[in-house]
Amino acid sequence: MASFLEPATPERHSLFEDAFALLIGTALVALSVQFLRQGGLITGQIAGLSLLLSYAGGVSFGAVFFALNLPFYWLAFRRMGAAFTLKTFAAVAILSGFTELFPLVMRLDAVHPLAGALLAGVTGGAGLLVLFRHGATLGGVGIVAMYLQDTRGIKAGWVQLGFDACVFALAFALFDALTVAYSLAGAALLNVMIAINHRRDRYIAR
Repeated sequence: MASFLEPATPERHSLFEDAFALLIGTALVALSVQFLRQGGLITGQIAGLSLLLSYAGGVSFGAVFFALNLPFYWLAFRRMGAAFTLKTFAAVAILSGFTELFPLVMRLDAVHPLAGALLAGVTGGAGLLVLFRHGATLGGVGIVAMYLQDTRGIKAGWVQLGFDACVFALAFALFDALTVAYSLAGAALLNVMIAINHRRDRYIAR
């Protein structure tokens, strides 16, 4: 018997709710990017690689992030469907815009790198959870990881861990060890938040 606290049939999110979630989720992730930029830090996944390239080449994070995600949309469409792909494309585009807009309207000063890394982990993790609950994501690597798990039996977590290991190994060539260590702490906090809160056995996204 279903609990009286739970609806018999969970309602799907409306179009307005999905659009609102994309704005809120990407705004939180864009804020996490500001914390990372302020401390000269990085993170994992495509966002981390985009930050590395933006630091090394002096180019826009938003433009690099948007471009790096383009090759993954075909795979997302084939494996996850049109709705997921459109939401993910919209989320990536909005985040790219927010990361260009935020420096024009706000400035972060005097944030310790470790505090900045941890705050980036919290805001980034919260933003990703919002997007996950509404059937969207930001990471092309996550799409590849799910594809390889389904078709090759390679666990998605190992694929993402391997990519992140490459990103942070590259970071050692550009940053000092302490900066990389702070960045790792923030990335670890983000992943712990995702692991605890993004579970199908506890939460249902509609």
